[in-house]
Amino acid sequence: MEEVETMDKRVMIQWAALSLTSFLAVIIIVPAILVKNVTPAPPAERQQDAAASQPVQQEGIASLVIPVYLSKNKQVESIPLEAYVRGVLAAEMPIEFELEAMKAQAMAARTYILRRIVEQDFSNMPVSNAWVTDTTAHQAYVSDDELKARWGAAYAANSDKLDQAVNETKDLILTYQQKPIQATFFSTSNGYTENSEDYWNEYIPYLRSVPSPWDTKLSPRYKETTTIPLKELQSKLGIRTSIPVSANGSGALKVLQMTEGHRIKSMAIGGKTFTGREVREKLGLASSQFQWSWKGTNLQVTTFGYGHGVGMSQWGANGMAMEGRKAEEIVKYFYTGIQISRASNLVKGKSF
Repeated sequence: MEEVETMDKRVMIQWAALSLTSFLAVIIIVPAILVKNVTPAPPAERQQDAAASQPVQQEGIASLVIPVYLSKNKQVESIPLEAYVRGVLAAEMPIEFELEAMKAQAMAARTYILRRIVEQDFSNMPVSNAWVTDTTAHQAYVSDDELKARWGAAYAANSDKLDQAVNETKDLILTYQQKPIQATFFSTSNGYTENSEDYWNEYIPYLRSVPSPWDTKLSPRYKETTTIPLKELQSKLGIRTSIPVSANGSGALKVLQMTEGHRIKSMAIGGKTFTGREVREKLGLASSQFQWSWKGTNLQVTTFGYGHGVGMSQWGANGMAMEGRKAEEIVKYFYTGIQISRASNLVKGKSF
């Protein structure tokens, strides 16, 4: 019995030692396996302006929602970034436009809101808990429910087109010196876009005047004529002196200087000097390039183009797309010297 008990003790000791050895091996091996599995892959080579070929890294961007002030019901709604871009695209550009033009517009829309976020510029807001409104004071936005009501039977096809434009540009923004640009856009040019300083008195290197000949042939808003009664003209411009209204009195309105974009930079009216922008905005004109003539006591004004003229022309973008140009080519044409970058890289590590 003692010999058997001794052997049993030896077996128990050997078994305990073997178990301890196995346990220690597990402790050593398992962490090694775990560490190996989470070792990050080496970073891909970064090519400037080759953002479309880079994997999307959505650390901060995935959780980004945009608080939008809805002007009709005076409420703030939090909308995921890409859904917001989709709503802006639907509101700002005709659904009939070419896909590549819509993709260019989607990148511009995404850039606009990312720039406000990065710079913490939430100015011109009626409430403090929203970042943008759904009006053209920032970017027009329309909800999916509104689109269903607007499009009816065409909703499914139009919705697919919107989704394609947004998804194929997902996470892409326009940058200059690694910062989101002021991605301004407008409807129709007079054949040229405008230098930023000629309209806003601020030089911005990527907002340069370029030819946009497509607008003159394609846009239904290229040329418009409006009639302004003399008294309304004087009231809106704050002119108290008399203005000759005969054909021979057209010298009472005189262009003093033109811009590189072929718009009126300054002009004299009734003895006062105005910028082209002032005349356009005070009189509610479509463009700051215009001609005029008197018809009795009414001033007939014919405008060329629609909008401020700075940045991307939407009808110009559509014309380029009709010629087979890609969205990347379109934005680089209208925004001089810019790059296409990942929004997720810009906000990496930030929470929203």
